[in-house]
Amino acid sequence: MTLTHILPSLRRTLPDPLDRDSWPEFTTTSPTDITIAGLSLVTLVGWCGTPCVHTAAAVVPGTNGRPSESKLASVVVTRVTSVSFENDQLIVWVDAELDRCDAICSQARLIGRASTAHATSATLFPASPHATVHRALELPVDLMEGDLIAIPCRGVTLLREVQNRAIHPERLSDDRVEHERDQFPLPTCGR
Repeated sequence: MTLTHILPSLRRTLPDPLDRDSWPEFTTTSPTDITIAGLSLVTLVGWCGTPCVHTAAAVVPGTNGRPSESKLASVVVTRVTSVSFENDQLIVWVDAELDRCDAICSQARLIGRASTAHATSATLFPASPHATVHRALELPVDLMEGDLIAIPCRGVTLLREVQNRAIHPERLSDDRVEHERDQFPLPTCGR
């Protein structure tokens, strides 16, 4: 348990510590943002909308952040679309699907604002009924619609893998064959 878990009011000036082995190279935090190799995730959302993905070199485990020469890691940023409480459990709906990536949901972080509320156990529901529900997250109890959540992923995650299948008909098939998906092009980052 960290000091910011015991005294969440410290989050206004002190970011929650993160597990360096779970995030890409050169990841730094502030009370309201995560920056990876100089790129602010909040700025990335401003450019690309949500969900969005950023990929960089993974770190070598146990080296306090030394970049890997051969492995990559990604971060998915998703927007909260709905929040409720059921049986003292925070239920969070987001606009991304995480079943086609190796998400480390235990490392999910609120970005875009500093919350001084205590963290609670949460269940993450994807935008599409076809995707997997994720449990064992800890998010602030004051989470609200429109908030941004950053989730690190092992390996490379592609934007098309996290976009809502119900909105993109080319994703309704769960196979990884790409040849006919060009008839429904996915939106790309405008950067």
